[in-house]
Amino acid sequence: MKIKNYITLLFVLFAIIGANAQAKKYIVHTVAFYNFENLFDTINNPNNDEEWLPNGAQNWTSKKYQKKLENLSRVLSEIGTGENPNNSPTFIGGCEIENRGVLEDLIKQPKLINRDYGIVHFDSPDKRGIDVALLYQKKHFIVTSTSNIPLYVYRNEEKVSKKDKEKEKEEITDDKIEEDKSSRRVFTRDQLLVTGFLDGDEVNIIVNHWPSRSGGEKKSSPFREAAGALNRKIIDSLVNINPNAKIITMGDLNDGSYNKSVKIELGAKLKKSELKTSADIYNPFEQMAKEGNASLFYRDAGDIFDQIMVSEQFVKPDYSSFRYWKAGIYNKPFMITTVGQYKGYPLRHSMTEIGFSDHFPVYIYLIKQLN
Repeated sequence: MKIKNYITLLFVLFAIIGANAQAKKYIVHTVAFYNFENLFDTINNPNNDEEWLPNGAQNWTSKKYQKKLENLSRVLSEIGTGENPNNSPTFIGGCEIENRGVLEDLIKQPKLINRDYGIVHFDSPDKRGIDVALLYQKKHFIVTSTSNIPLYVYRNEEKVSKKDKEKEKEEITDDKIEEDKSSRRVFTRDQLLVTGFLDGDEVNIIVNHWPSRSGGEKKSSPFREAAGALNRKIIDSLVNINPNAKIITMGDLNDGSYNKSVKIELGAKLKKSELKTSADIYNPFEQMAKEGNASLFYRDAGDIFDQIMVSEQFVKPDYSSFRYWKAGIYNKPFMITTVGQYKGYPLRHSMTEIGFSDHFPVYIYLIKQLN
C-alpha cells in the first residue's frame, strides 16, 4: 500500500472513531456539600440560638437572614454549571443548619425554587442546635429510606502537658464541644444516611459534620476518629446487605484527608487503584489537598476539611451505570474576601457584611452513558 493511501486510511479511521465518540451521550449529576455557617432563623427556638436573634450578639435581623438565604442560593444554583446541563446540584449535603424551617426557606429562594428540592433532615443532639441535612431534586431521586445514626463519644480525663495546653489554645473555634456533666457524653451531630434511586440506580448517601477542634486538634482528635469509625461501620453494613452498594460519604470532617480519622478509621484511599473491595472508599480530595487546594483557611494555612468520597462501585471503568467523573472546589471571586487581614479567605458573615460561609463548597460529578 502506498504511503499516501495509508495516511488517507488513517484519517478515515480517526474520523470514524471520532464520530463514534461524539455520538456518545451521558447523563451528568452534580453532588455538592456546603457548610452553610450558622444558618439560623430569627425565631427563639428551644436550642442555643440566643446569639442569632434580633437582640442577640449578632443582631440577627430578618433582613440579614434573607440576605444570607439569597447568598447561599446564589452559590448553590451555580455549582456544577458549565459541565452539567442540569445546572444546580442534584444532591446538596449541608451542615450548620438550625432546623428544617431554614431549609424550607432556602429552597423557596428564586434561584432554587424551580429545581423542586426535597429535604431530609433530623434534629440532632448537638448543643449548638446545628444539624446536617440532604437536599435532593425530586425529579431525579426517589428516597426509599432515611435514618440518623448517633455518634456516642465521651470525654475522658487525661493529663496534658503545659506545652500541649498552650498549643491547644491556639485552635479554639466557635463550634464548642459540650458534654453532659454526669455521663461526660460529648453531644455532636448525627450521621445522616439516605438511600434511594438516582434515575434508576440505587445510591446510598451519608452526610457528616464531625466533632470540631474546639479545645485543640490533639485533644479533640479521638472524637473525630470515632466519627470515622462510625462512618466505616455504616459503609460495611451497607455492603454486607448489598455487595454492589454504591455509597457516597460527604461532609465537613473538621480533619484533612491525611488525618487518622479519614485515613485509618474510615480507610479512605488516595488512588482508585488502591480500591480492592466494594467497601473501599476513594477520596479525590486527598490529591487536591496535596496540590495546595483548600476549602477553608485558618491562621494563613489552607486545608480541605470538606470532602466527598465514593465507594469502589463508583470507580469501575464502564459507564453503564453512574460512575464518579471528577471533583472540584467552588470558589468564585464573589465568594472571596478581597481586602484586609483575611484577603483570599472565604467571604463570611461579619457585623458589617452578610457574606456566604467560612468554607467553600465542594462537589463531584457523576456520569452515566446513555447509548
